[in-house]
Amino acid sequence: MAAVLLAALAGLTQASPLTAAGASCDDLKSLTLPSGHVDAAQVVAPGTFRPPTTGGGGTRTAYAALPAFCRVSATLTPSPDSDIKIEVWLPSAGWNAKLQAVGNGGWAGTISYSALAAAVAKGYAAVSTDTGHSTEGASFALGHPEKFIDYSYRSEHEMTVAAKSVIARFYGSRPRLSYFNGCSTGGRQALVEASRYPDDFDGIVAGAAANPKAHLDACASGWLRPCTPPGRASCRRQSTGRFTLPCSPGATPATARPTV
Repeated sequence: MAAVLLAALAGLTQASPLTAAGASCDDLKSLTLPSGHVDAAQVVAPGTFRPPTTGGGGTRTAYAALPAFCRVSATLTPSPDSDIKIEVWLPSAGWNAKLQAVGNGGWAGTISYSALAAAVAKGYAAVSTDTGHSTEGASFALGHPEKFIDYSYRSEHEMTVAAKSVIARFYGSRPRLSYFNGCSTGGRQALVEASRYPDDFDGIVAGAAANPKAHLDACASGWLRPCTPPGRASCRRQSTGRFTLPCSPGATPATARPTV
């Protein structure tokens, strides 16, 4: 296991510069994707990218160091109720022949622009998704089971398939190695990708994985009645109230529902 991790980390740091040779950025507008379509494709000059006013993170300093790249946005619809937005960023020169897919945080709902920038600055082609919705919380899932599936795991797989198609068209070859890099929700995404779609990536970085998701969100929102194993004190969430992880057999229910 240690050898596999070291190999993955080595692949994240080594570069083998290449230049675009397959198609122009503008040509990508007519590319046919397996489960969607390209919305836009344009060259972004060095240091000129500015993220949308909401979401995505990062500072101007992070984007100022970016080289020229082809920015491709697409919409994927693996189900009739799907509306998955993705962006694929392709270095105009110096591509290291690798793909880095980047994860999200919380309930997602935005493209991870700062993580895309960090990857491209190191020579990667990079891809990110909003996971199929644009809301800050989980309201998108109510009455929309297909959207919940997109958020849970399908959007990451679909974006990866699409990204590899875009890369092959732009550079004339598919990525030599592909990685997923995420933390928190991104860490959970990485673990799910590895278990459901093991052929998508050659290595994953799953940092501080928000897993198991159902338990974490239930505790944080107070949907689970808190309980404390016999002889153990309840844990506390700052000063807003108390909660514990789901009860183990023989646990004693706490006397008050948490306030969060």
